[in-house]
Amino acid sequence: MADAPTPAAESDPVAPRQQTIALVDDDRNILTTVSIGLQAEAFATRVYTDGETALKALLENPPDLAIFDIKMPRMDGLSLLKALREKSSLPVIFLTSKDEEPDEALGLALGADDYITKPFSQRLLVARIRAILRRSELSRSALEEVEAGNLPDPVVRGRLRLDPARHQVTWDGKPVSLTVTEFLILEAMALRPGVVKSRNQLMDAAYSEDIYVDDRTIDSHIKRLRRKFRAVDPDFSAIDTLYGAGYSFADG
Repeated sequence: MADAPTPAAESDPVAPRQQTIALVDDDRNILTTVSIGLQAEAFATRVYTDGETALKALLENPPDLAIFDIKMPRMDGLSLLKALREKSSLPVIFLTSKDEEPDEALGLALGADDYITKPFSQRLLVARIRAILRRSELSRSALEEVEAGNLPDPVVRGRLRLDPARHQVTWDGKPVSLTVTEFLILEAMALRPGVVKSRNQLMDAAYSEDIYVDDRTIDSHIKRLRRKFRAVDPDFSAIDTLYGAGYSFADG
């Protein structure tokens, strides 16, 4: 059952919108600790102790970002993410235990934007939340530009059409749903087709300077990109790997 959301601040026409973080974990001690820490950073929080309850709430009233534990009753975090990704690109961070590394890789493959290993630093968690929210805010700003009539040109590379203003991607005219992180990685490659981008360069494109991710994270995002494109075109092969160097986009 979900705990009551934290009360919103009194209406202020000049105050920024308070961002909401949903926490899904069956450990109430973690829920309480993380919730208090996030509220101290001016976030509103909603907490859920099982995946089934959380899924319904996340779809009916989406927060700005969600944080999932993996091992939970009724519906574990991996199953929750898989079900969520069928209908939503809501940014998600996984909290995982050190002995659950295979779950970390699977979580990224299913569509998580980041993962943090337990025990974790509250400071690190807040930094990663802010980094992902900043990327999401860039997408919202682009939509405002669309509404104002200021339309940046879409990126067209062969059968790929990538529209930064609308955060939309199509392949052969078929839509491909990407998270913010996936979109930024693909955009970095598509802007310079044929040029090999190192993992570090792709990290710089998708993550802010205060966030560190290892090579495995980028590799997992690339695997996920390929899988999503192959869902609409089984012969998709436009993302090339140069072993030991990085990845490139072929626009042929």
